Amino acid sequence: MVLLSSCGRQTAARHGGGDTLTFRYARRLMVEQHDGYTVATLYNPWHEGKVLHRYVLVPRTADPAALGLSAHDGTIVRTPLRRSVVFTTVHCALMEMLGQEQHIAGVADLKYIKLPYIHRQVKAGRIVDCGDGMSPVIEKIIDLHPDAIFLSPFENSGGYGKLEEIDIPIIECAEYMEGSPLARAEWMRFYGMLFGCEQRADSLFEVVDSSYHALKTLAASLQAENGKTVKSKTVNRESERSVLLDKVTGSVWYVPGGRSTIGQMLADARCHYPWAADEHSGSVSLPFETVLERAGESDIWLFRFSADHLISYSELLAEHPGYSQFRAFRNKQVYGCNVEQSLFYEESPFRPDYLLSDFIKILHPEVPGLPALRYYQKLHE
Repeated sequence: MVLLSSCGRQTAARHGGGDTLTFRYARRLMVEQHDGYTVATLYNPWHEGKVLHRYVLVPRTADPAALGLSAHDGTIVRTPLRRSVVFTTVHCALMEMLGQEQHIAGVADLKYIKLPYIHRQVKAGRIVDCGDGMSPVIEKIIDLHPDAIFLSPFENSGGYGKLEEIDIPIIECAEYMEGSPLARAEWMRFYGMLFGCEQRADSLFEVVDSSYHALKTLAASLQAENGKTVKSKTVNRESERSVLLDKVTGSVWYVPGGRSTIGQMLADARCHYPWAADEHSGSVSLPFETVLERAGESDIWLFRFSADHLISYSELLAEHPGYSQFRAFRNKQVYGCNVEQSLFYEESPFRPDYLLSDFIKILHPEVPGLPALRYYQKLHE
């Protein structure tokens, strides 16, 4: 990885003269289209100004050497991909959205993938279960002869071990480190290039972008209309309800930072989020007492959980008796997202408009015409 990144920075000038593809929101991805090939540069999200990986996308029918290309220019990927091994459920779901699921030859962490198509194909022997994502069965991957392996990079991960030794391009799916929901979703355009379905990916992203902005505009208009009846510094509970996210895990409570994609989506839904001013782009770990003090009077409580049923208020209270002190709990304004029975993790990264719709419907129940809740359900007694 260090060698590839270093070579990428040293040889950037070799790719001069190409046409740069404009991304509307994505900031950690640059694509340059040249005569006969495309260069995609992924910027390191943990080390500003450095390159995470550089890929050279070459048509399967072309000869990289004839184009003057070599491994020194970056990782050469022959496109469109026909056989891939995918380590993440979200990218399996994206491939379904793009109509490319037939090109999944193998998966890792099958137990975390809830897509029926994948499980049917594994059972039929058409998709191979390559084991645990942290220690996959390398021999199975080699036997599949994949064109690429899709996995998510992590800071200080120490590399990918034997996967780096088998001469198969590793596509580092770093879109989750983008700074906004639409920036993350826009990476589908890059994945579309890999599978030769650029137009379909571009069209889908246009739908996502348009839908998201329509919802954001709707939420803003609601606040503006209701805001006429109150003074500038007065909180209008009907137009700006307050919301608390998630619940205790182990001994801490992880809340989304204000600059996380969830934090930004809550801002776009026009609500009061106690950590809206927080500068973290990921989760913030806090003790229970801090959350209670800062968000105990929130109108709405939304949390994610994993179970075979929608948990009740009594079950929630059994997890932590302190939950009874929250206003939303007392007023029965709690909504749960069962990640086992919904496609929250599979869909929402590339369809943030779906999640934003849920947020607006819950936070602004007076709004007519919104679709039924997709991920969250109101708790029952």
